[in-house]
Amino acid sequence: MEPQFRTPRPSKPEVFILCDISGSMATFARFTLQFVYAMSGQFSKLRSFAFVDGIDEVTGFFEGGAAFEVALERVGREAEVVWLDGHSDYGHALTQFWERYGGDLTPRSTVIVTGDARNNYRDPRGDVMAAIADAARAVYWLNPEPRAYWDTGDSVMSAFAGDCDNVFEVRNMRQLEAFVEDLALPRHRIGGLRTERTSAEFR
Repeated sequence: MEPQFRTPRPSKPEVFILCDISGSMATFARFTLQFVYAMSGQFSKLRSFAFVDGIDEVTGFFEGGAAFEVALERVGREAEVVWLDGHSDYGHALTQFWERYGGDLTPRSTVIVTGDARNNYRDPRGDVMAAIADAARAVYWLNPEPRAYWDTGDSVMSAFAGDCDNVFEVRNMRQLEAFVEDLALPRHRIGGLRTERTSAEFR
C-alpha cells in the first residue's frame, strides 16, 4: 500500500462585521461602512450588520457592484436598527445578533465590532459577548474614541475587551492599517479567556 495525501486547501475565512451607526458614531460609521464596502469585494464570505439599539443584516446592500453612496443610503433608509428609542444599546443589539445569527458562527469565523461602546448606562450584556467569542475563531473591536476616554461616562469598553482577541483605537487610516496587520498575528487563549495585549493597557 502506498498512502496518497491530498494537498490541504486553506479554508475561506468567514467575516462578520458589526457597525454601530448611532448618532454619536455618524462620522465614524461612514468611515467603517467604507471599510465594509472595500472588504466586501475581497471576501466571499463577508456578512455585515448595522446596529443602534437593534441590529439588522445589511450584507446585500453592498453586493452586486452597488455604488457606495447607494449602499450607504439604503442602510440609512432600510436597515431596521431601532428597537426601542434609537439610543445605543450594545447589550440588546448583541443579544439580537446572538439569537438571530449566533448559530452561523463557526471556528472559522472572525467577528469585527466597530463602535465607541457608549451604552447610555444600559446593561452591556458581557455574557453575550463571551458567547460570541466562544463560538468564533476571533473577535476584534475597533473604537474611534481616544483610548483615554474608554470607560469614562457611559463607556463600557472593559465589559467587552476581555473577550476580544484585541481592541484598537481606530480614528484614521494609519490606525486601520495597524489593525489589518495585527490580523495576521496568532492568538491564544488561557483559562477560557482570550489573552491580548491591548485591552490590558487600560484596565
